[in-house]
Amino acid sequence: MTSEFDTDAMVAGLSRWVLEESPTRDAAAVNRMIDLVTAEVEELPIAVERLPGRQGLGDTLVMRAGPRTDAKGILVMSHVDTVHPKGTIDGPLPLRRDGDRLYGPGVYDMKGGAYLALEAFKRVAVAGSAQLPITFLFTPDEEIGSPTTREIIEDEGRRASYALVTEPARDGGKIVTARKGVGRFDVRVEGRPAHSGTSHQLGRSAIREAARQILDIEAMTDYGRGITTTVGLVSGGTAANVIPHFTYFSVDLRVINEADGVAASEKILSLKPYDPDVKLTVTGGMNRPAYVKTDEIARLLAHAQQLAADIGFELVDSPMTGGGSDGNFTAALGVPTLDGLGIDGDGAHTLQEYGLISSLAPRARLMQRLLETLA
Repeated sequence: MTSEFDTDAMVAGLSRWVLEESPTRDAAAVNRMIDLVTAEVEELPIAVERLPGRQGLGDTLVMRAGPRTDAKGILVMSHVDTVHPKGTIDGPLPLRRDGDRLYGPGVYDMKGGAYLALEAFKRVAVAGSAQLPITFLFTPDEEIGSPTTREIIEDEGRRASYALVTEPARDGGKIVTARKGVGRFDVRVEGRPAHSGTSHQLGRSAIREAARQILDIEAMTDYGRGITTTVGLVSGGTAANVIPHFTYFSVDLRVINEADGVAASEKILSLKPYDPDVKLTVTGGMNRPAYVKTDEIARLLAHAQQLAADIGFELVDSPMTGGGSDGNFTAALGVPTLDGLGIDGDGAHTLQEYGLISSLAPRARLMQRLLETLA
């Protein structure tokens, strides 16, 4: 497996993965993707362990190759779940090739990166060319914050000297070396129902209370400090002529450091109702710690940049991105973590999602060289 990567073969293989839609909450669909990944390494010198899914989610795949030593190794992380609902490929976002673009649900985020990394991993395993043990995780729940796999990721991270994450490249192929921390909260507002015509004065509107709380939460956004708060989901009320009894809303928090995460979380969790007759319940917290660029990460980046230059392309670092990934967990443990090693393209989480075919082979080659040269 020393020849150049065959781009047409990679497109064919990746297309099979894209055709197998795998929205996070559909455990059976995610497990069919896990089946496809497992089939790729049959009869290769790769140890495979399949961990049963929990909380109604899909399975996790753990693959190991390289030297059998007690040394800390390399952890590669990919997720096979996507945000697109089942049927997207038969409707608004069919699999299609248009010039250098391959369109399809999850092709950019992140089946393209998972596929090219697996191709590199297979080559290294067969050649026996790694200097360190390699563990490759395929997880089922990254798109919802990795609730069932965070513990697995952190356990493997503690046994790693490096972490490589195959999330998609940014803005024309840029690598990722820092991400914001992410917090998620759920707010339940309980008012007092009443008929809006005959006994309006007896009611206590949960929606009115929620509206005031939402304005306060959104006002916590501070672009200068890199803090954003978003209320992205709201539901409540029973009928147009009833003072609403209940309202529910979710809060998304993004921060660039741990201290801001703690402070903002405390503020959200300690919200008090404006109306003393209304009950407010807030749950949640930080579900991804901030991923901060360290000197060790800078050195790992420089190594990758030299490898990319040798291959024939420039690897540019991107500014801190607001999106979280499983790399947040390893970076927070102090493991030098390089992210954005996946396919180049655009349109993540949209109906215009595509990957650039021309990026498959060079980025697979970069992953291969990282697995071979990290020591």
